[in-house]
Formats: sequence, structure tokens, C-alpha cells
Amino acid sequence: MNFQNISLLSLFFFLLFSSGVKSQDKFPDGTPIPKWFKENKPTDLNKLGKKYIITDFGVKNDSTILQTKEVQAVIDMAAKNGGVIIVPKGTFLISSVFFKQGTHLHLEKGAKLKGSDDISDFPVVETRMEGQTVKYFPALINANGLDGFTISGKGTLDGNGLRFWKAFWKRRQWNPKCTNMDEMRPRIIYISNSKNVQIEDITVKNSPFWSTHYYKSEFVKLLNLTILAPKEPVKAPSTDAVDIDACTNFLIKNCYLSVNDDAIALKGGKGPKADKDPNNGENRNIIIEDNTFGFCHSALTCGSESIHNYNIIFRNSTVKDASRLLHLKMRPDTPQHYEYITLDNIKGNVKTFLYIKGWNQFFDLKGEEKPKTRSANNIVLKNIDISCETGFDIEKSDLYELKDFTFENLKIKALKPEEQNLSVIKNLKKVKVEVTKESTLNTSYDKKDDTDAAQK
Repeated sequence: MNFQNISLLSLFFFLLFSSGVKSQDKFPDGTPIPKWFKENKPTDLNKLGKKYIITDFGVKNDSTILQTKEVQAVIDMAAKNGGVIIVPKGTFLISSVFFKQGTHLHLEKGAKLKGSDDISDFPVVETRMEGQTVKYFPALINANGLDGFTISGKGTLDGNGLRFWKAFWKRRQWNPKCTNMDEMRPRIIYISNSKNVQIEDITVKNSPFWSTHYYKSEFVKLLNLTILAPKEPVKAPSTDAVDIDACTNFLIKNCYLSVNDDAIALKGGKGPKADKDPNNGENRNIIIEDNTFGFCHSALTCGSESIHNYNIIFRNSTVKDASRLLHLKMRPDTPQHYEYITLDNIKGNVKTFLYIKGWNQFFDLKGEEKPKTRSANNIVLKNIDISCETGFDIEKSDLYELKDFTFENLKIKALKPEEQNLSVIKNLKKVKVEVTKESTLNTSYDKKDDTDAAQK
């Protein structure tokens, strides 16, 4: 073999090795991350079929009249041959609309679909809510059993939740034991039994209940979203930004999330036999990256209606004024297993860095005597620089097992730096963990426009 061939061979192996290094991105269990997670392109309206501008089909640019039937008629018309529903600049009042195969939604800049604040305008349907399939209210935007559904544009979905929030707190004042569902209220987006879904660029705000909810869907991308619900002057209760419910292959990227509940909650079912119910399921292969979190109860929560969460990555993000960074809810009436979860390259401030406790609100063993088996393992927190009140708030309990945690390259500045109950974690590995006591906590953060979500 001559020197030229040797050089070409060396170049070949160099390129092969370099390509291999770039493709080394893996899930926590060591399996390669598919290219799908990296191939993120904006929605091309010109490839979605005919454009149906709603005002060309009898929908009036008038925010004072309910036009659900008129908007639904445009969707039904577009479904015959496929196409994209265009909402132009203006505010249009609706309750629930249902997208069909081949249809899409595009909100132009300055466009707003605003939800009715009268629950009687919403139908009662079979839907998914709080880990169970029940009769309840659909969302403003609903898509079930679709392949390739998209929502795009620079416009807004406004849940108009203020009246619902006030009613919820009045009901809770009257009956402290009322559940979240007792005060009847809709979500903003509900996607179920669907695949190849992309939602991008829009603003979702003021949800009466959960902001966006995804159930039994796969290959879902949320890109460049802004999701807002206020903590003041009226708290927007249970307005989770993103609820992932029994989904596989899910990406949340370049989003801003600030709500008065969990920013991202992994759900899947509840109850003593939740793992046997075909309506429930696990969350697998979830990547949450390059996001910014404003105020929220927790940036990432496993639970409260969760069965199995596997291969979860939360990375390259900033958390500003969250109550908790990672919250593992251990629910005694539900079999739960949280494993292969990695948080990597996070900075900012939170109230509590890691929070693990039993979650007993509204639980029901349904006649069974013993709590269900619950565990968390292969949890990795690394490359994190955080300021907090409390570093670790972990409940000591014989009712669940925590094992095989890794803390690596952590810089935690805490008002209360004590390592509370870390000893309950079996096989805890600590590498370059620096916990220092601070006298004051920097809680300043860019509120963006989340205060506007309180509605004027």
C-alpha cells in the first residue's frame, strides 16, 4: 500500500471517528438518541395544502361573539381535502374545536383564539384528565388520532382563565377538600393518540386548567413556545405548562415556561391497579433542552399521576424562581418507578434543588391495605450551578426505595446547605459536589411578560 492510500485511509478513519463522536449523544440508559430529536425544521405552510383564512368563510373579526361553530365549520371543510386553518390578526372567541386528519392550525402575528369563560359553552366528552379516562370538558384546541398535525405562527391561544381561577379559590374556601376537577374548567391544548406532531412559536397563556396536555402520543415536538399563567394578583391553579401523559419520543426545546404549577409534569395513570389499565402507560425517551423557566412549582415533576418514567433528559436550561428543580412525587396508592433520569447543565435559582416526598393529596387505595411499590433509580444530576434556599428536601420513608443516584460537578449555594436525609439514597455517588452556605438568595429573574397573564 502506498503512502497516498495510507493517507486516504487515515482521513477516512478520522472522519468516521469524528462522525462517531458527534453521534455519541445517548439516553441515560446508554441507547443512542435518534436523529429525529436533532432534525428540527420550521413548519412550511406551503406544504400543508390549501390555506383557509377563517374570515373568508364567515368568521367575524369580533371578540365579543362566540364563534365556535363557525370555526369548526372551516375545520370540517378543510378536512375534506386537507389544509391549514389560518387565523388572521384579531381576537376570536371560541369554546372547543376539534381538528381532523389533514388539517393544521396557523396563528398569524396579532391573531388570538380566546376561550369562553362560561363553562356551559363547552361540551362534556370522554377525555383524559388527572390520570384517568373520564367524562369531562375538552380543551380549546383538540386533536385525536392524527398523524402530522401542526400548530404554528406568532399568534396566541388565550384561555381567558381569570373567572375560572376566582371560582376555584372561592370553591376551595367553601370546601377545602374539593379536587382540582370539581371546579369545572377546560384546558387550552389537548393532543391524544397522535404522532408526528409539531407545535411551534405560539404563545399559550391564561389557561383555566392544564395549559397543554399530550396523551398516548409519539414523536411530538414543542419548539419555541411561550406558556404563561400568573401567580399574582390571582393565582392560576393547576395550570401546568406541559403535561406528558403516556408518551414516547417527545422533545421540548427553546421554550419559555412560567406558570402557577409544574412547568413540565410526567403523568401516566393513578390507582392501585394503574399499571394494569390499558388506558395508562409509561413515558419514554423525553428530551427537555435549551429552555428557560420562570416562576413555577417545579421545573420537572414525576407525578402525581405517574407509573413509569424512563429515559428522561433535562439539560442546557436556565431556571429562574422555580420552587423546585426536580420533584419526585411518591404516591402511595399507585405503583411507580422513575428511572434513568438525567439533569445536565442547569443554572439559575430555585427554592429547593431536589425534592422527594410522599404525595398523599386525594390518594385512594380502593380497599387495599398496603401502599404500592415505588422506587427511583439511576437518577443523575450533573454540571449544575444553582442558588437555592434548601439543597435537598428528601423524606425518610420505608415506603419507597431510592438508589443509584449520581451527583457530579454540582455547585449549590444554599441558605440551608444541610444534606437532609441523603443517607436514604442507596449507592449515592458524589463527585465534585460543592455545597456552600449563603446569607442571602438571589431571586431576581426576567419575568418576561408573564405578569401580563393576569389579564387586565
